Amino acid sequence: MTVKHFTQDNFEAEVLKAAKPVLVDFFAEWCGPCKLAGPVMDELAEEYKDKVIVGKVNVDEASALAGQYNVMSIPVVIIFKNGQEVDRITGFPGKQGYEEKIKALI
Repeated sequence: MTVKHFTQDNFEAEVLKAAKPVLVDFFAEWCGPCKLAGPVMDELAEEYKDKVIVGKVNVDEASALAGQYNVMSIPVVIIFKNGQEVDRITGFPGKQGYEEKIKALI
């Protein structure tokens, strides 16, 4: 499974109404730490494809969505379950940091 790309148009259907927990990586192309997180998100999407959905929101393209969730700095990963934010990771904690949060969910 690949990382999904969420936009203002598909966020409700693919994140808020998802049957599984969703990790949403708020990022920008110009953000150095975001570039480090990108390949890790790809790995997590593949390794946990049966348990969680992994996706990204480009804050430059979906600034209203970033504002709606009070994303003030990036990278930020917001974890949604049953349509609600249940956790938030600011900065880049490395793969292990993300995995700890996933394992706590499943």
